[in-house]
Amino acid sequence: MKNLLLFFFLFITIITSAQEYVDVLKLGYSYANEAKYKDTEESTTINSYNAAITFPVELNEKYALITGIDFSANHLLLSPDYNQSTTLYNTLLKVGLATTHSGKWSSTLVLLPKIASDYKNLSGDDFYFGAYGVAKLKKSKHFKYRFGFYASTEAFGVFATPIIGAYYLSPNNRFEIDASLPITANVNYKFGKAAVGFDYFGIGRSYNISQETSIPVYIDQRPIEFASYFQYGILENSILLRAKVGYSSNTNEVYEQGDTLEFRISAFSFGDNRTQLNPDILGSVFFKVEAVYRIHFEKKEKETIK
Repeated sequence: MKNLLLFFFLFITIITSAQEYVDVLKLGYSYANEAKYKDTEESTTINSYNAAITFPVELNEKYALITGIDFSANHLLLSPDYNQSTTLYNTLLKVGLATTHSGKWSSTLVLLPKIASDYKNLSGDDFYFGAYGVAKLKKSKHFKYRFGFYASTEAFGVFATPIIGAYYLSPNNRFEIDASLPITANVNYKFGKAAVGFDYFGIGRSYNISQETSIPVYIDQRPIEFASYFQYGILENSILLRAKVGYSSNTNEVYEQGDTLEFRISAFSFGDNRTQLNPDILGSVFFKVEAVYRIHFEKKEKETIK
């Protein structure tokens, strides 16, 4: 049943990025201090690192190849009963095709194989596979719709979510909304080289863990993050520097390997009778710095994936 669901998800028509740019390189580091465990006075610090590379290759006026790699690492103590902290690594490849169907319609399909674990004893259990796709409808020069789907295999089962969003850029190029809900959203207002904004991120991941525990376990990570930020652009806004402060749910639940649910659609889990092996980690404030290298498509008259 799971294989049939995944096969169906992969061949649903799904995504083109609507904005008039692509973030080729993105680097970030975040820090949360004293994320407490539920019903205890103990806490853990959470250090997170992420890097993402996206490299589109124009094939012709209709097609563009999308390639890239994302890497993240989250370091925390999963339970006050554990003797040592754990680092959760995620390495994800991006391989896809962006297609321009007409002056109004375009789409992108991206395959997302990944390895997610503590990277101590790599095996087939650390490998997962996902895909996303979105169709884009251009309503005007400044406003575009998105409709799509994302699905992946995880240690807990199959995860899937519809994607509904839009992109808007005001005629004076100052106010911008970029949303692909329920996964991401970004709202910002520019003042010359500077900008202030608000963003949201929320998507589930899982990690196979081989650290010393009495039974083999995996992590069900479901972050929900809200942040406000200040941004400064240099080299005609090709390089963006951001300082953020926000709030994260810090959901990092430990389960025995093989203790799965039937499937999860967005925030709704079905057939979830699992037994959690660690106390809940409560939400906390976090601080983050980011650096982004951005290519603007409007500078290239023949760019086809904008």
